[in-house]
Amino acid sequence: MTGLVVIGASYAGVQAALAARDAGYSQPITIVCDEDWLPYQRPPLSKDFLLGRISEQNLILRDETFFESKQINLVLGHRATAIDLRARRVTLPGDNALRFEKLVIGTGSRARRIAVPGADLDGICYLRSVTDAIDLKVRLADAAEIVIVGGGFIGLEVAASAAKLGKKVTVVEASKRLLERAVSPMVSTFLLDTHLQAGVNVLLNEAVTSFKGDDRTVASVVLGNGASVRADLVLVGIGGIANDELASSAGLKCTNGIVVDEHGQSETSGIFAAGDCANHFNRFCESWIRLESVQNAQDQAKAAGLAIAGARGPYESVPRFWSDQYDVKLQIVGLAGQYDRHAVRGSIDDGRFSVFYYRQGRLVAVDSVNRPGEQMAARRLIAGGVSPTPEEAADPSFDLKSLVTAGDKAGA
Repeated sequence: MTGLVVIGASYAGVQAALAARDAGYSQPITIVCDEDWLPYQRPPLSKDFLLGRISEQNLILRDETFFESKQINLVLGHRATAIDLRARRVTLPGDNALRFEKLVIGTGSRARRIAVPGADLDGICYLRSVTDAIDLKVRLADAAEIVIVGGGFIGLEVAASAAKLGKKVTVVEASKRLLERAVSPMVSTFLLDTHLQAGVNVLLNEAVTSFKGDDRTVASVVLGNGASVRADLVLVGIGGIANDELASSAGLKCTNGIVVDEHGQSETSGIFAAGDCANHFNRFCESWIRLESVQNAQDQAKAAGLAIAGARGPYESVPRFWSDQYDVKLQIVGLAGQYDRHAVRGSIDDGRFSVFYYRQGRLVAVDSVNRPGEQMAARRLIAGGVSPTPEEAADPSFDLKSLVTAGDKAGA
């Protein structure tokens, strides 16, 4: 019997396997992945990779030698097709199967497809994998007019990359502002201005109703108001869907992802999930949530790996996100949700500022643009439950680190 089987070789799957091994788990570990690639980084796909700054090889997280040194067996290019919880078995193509004592499901998420007429035309792309990125990069080289459907992280990062490559770029966003679910109106406005200054055309409150094509290749995007935008390449970035069908078919509880506890364990003993495919109760937003971020994938998977090895280290990290667009580094810590007060530190006009969000007097999140030091302080403040007053947060002369130090001493 294989001791631990991990389905998925992205951040969550790899981290769970490594955490278990490093915590003393001595049984065999096998990672199964439906891609032929060694585990790789995904954040650069929309940025440095498209811009030609890094190659496919630079994306690799760890090489074969590293996994061999950890006695972790990689089974690449094989999609798990079923999980039998009673028999403790994962089925692979060709009637092959892997038996397990414990299982981690790190199947991630997939790009949400747009369901409008013409959506199957050639030249309409999505970006989730390195294969997607390679295809998009080739198409970008030959394209002149690019339409991005969706003003979220992926869409805006690709828009910035395409603009840097000298392409004519239009972003179509159905909401009234960019990144509406992730950042405040102030940050949305700053990012809108940044893209407009780079020559990107941004259309807000506009829905895509269809795509038109020539010879089965996309040629234009039709909007809800009847207007059309020329396009010889379209990138759709309208969110992700949890890959939880394998788990659901096996009988695991799934609600917008596989339901897990603070150790990444599902309701079935010995069965864990982590990353984009997992739904957990997050104490920082006081609700159940499925997070799509590298930080969540790694920290949640680490908790699962520790539990598998018999060590207990619950997942209780403050959620973190980041995005690079042009010379803007946007970093987010915490989950603002329905905040009732905010404070701005720094200068929005100068492109270096942080927005502190409060709920009932408690600091719950901080968005920072080109202010990494404040992000580090905010991470420790929110984790420790320490809140500067809005007046202190807005005062650039106030030393946030003094509160961090005081909070650390109080918790010692």
